[in-house]
Amino acid sequence: MSTSTFTPIAARPSPTASSGWMHWMRQNLFSSAGNTATTLFLMALAIYLIPGVLEWGLFQAVFAPNAEACQAARGTGACWGVVSEKYRVILLGRYPFEEHWRPVVATGLMLGGLVLSCMRAFWKPWLALMWVGILAVFFALMAGGVLGLSPVRTDLWGGLPLTIMLATLSIFMAFPLAIVVALGRRSNLPAIRAVCVTYIELIRGVPLISVLFMASFMFPLFMPQGMSIDVLVRVVIGITLFAAAYMAEIVRGGLQAIPKGQLEAADTLGLSYWQTQRKIVLPQALAMVVPSMMNNFISIFKDTSLVTIVSLYELTGALSLALNSDVEWRPFKIEAYFFITLVYFLFCFAMSRYSLWVEKQLSASKAR
Repeated sequence: MSTSTFTPIAARPSPTASSGWMHWMRQNLFSSAGNTATTLFLMALAIYLIPGVLEWGLFQAVFAPNAEACQAARGTGACWGVVSEKYRVILLGRYPFEEHWRPVVATGLMLGGLVLSCMRAFWKPWLALMWVGILAVFFALMAGGVLGLSPVRTDLWGGLPLTIMLATLSIFMAFPLAIVVALGRRSNLPAIRAVCVTYIELIRGVPLISVLFMASFMFPLFMPQGMSIDVLVRVVIGITLFAAAYMAEIVRGGLQAIPKGQLEAADTLGLSYWQTQRKIVLPQALAMVVPSMMNNFISIFKDTSLVTIVSLYELTGALSLALNSDVEWRPFKIEAYFFITLVYFLFCFAMSRYSLWVEKQLSASKAR
């Protein structure tokens, strides 16, 4: 009869938590000696700087639109009163003061359309018709001349409505153009490929400010005498062409990542060129370049600030317009720039988070 000796197993440490804020800190802030040192340095720097920032920006700041109080607080506290005093001019530019409700409603309508367009439940065929209606109402409200609204020239549009309109229209029009140009650059037809390559290289070889200058000042010289295109239309076309050139190269990168075997399989199944592109190539290619595409969208939104060169005062230009003409509030540009920085950040951050959501949805579809 065999006997066995019982040998107890040594106690093991309890498993660490795999969720919660402690786990997140261990994984992201204190995962190694280098990360720990960096975290501690940044924490020390924050402890050193934050009290002074709070003192300047909050405790000693002036929030009332009182120029005398702001002058008295210079050097010790921020003057947020400049935002309280000038926010309507900063956000709406030179648009007639008594008609400010029109750009507010128009901008709210366009932002609502953008939010709905980002929701999967609204990705229906009628979404395009909805945008036709939104744009029609937007331009009717902004331009006037219909339904008893007084007409307002496009050179008086400005501020946030102009920024959002320029970015939205440029992105909407540049996206399909970029796909066509990217496909054309990979075409087997030399003439089409040469045209697309020439267009991309010419546009990418100059800064956007040069394109806007050409569209606004040089293009009218080639028009027939007596014929003129509104400066706002020329600016939208210029930004669209510029954005499409960069976006086309992003799309081309996605197209080149598609394995050649998939194209051969499509040929075997008898699919036409456009069926192959629409059902096989483009869905995969566009999914691969979502982060780069969103970077380009964010860049377009910020590049709208350059239209000031052609006397269209979007958000940044409207700020300069509001303060340069007022000696009392001119010294407090920093606070005003912090305000529009916050506006730009909110929009860019929202686009960035939406990009992450789209990537997560695409990752989930690939995991099935």
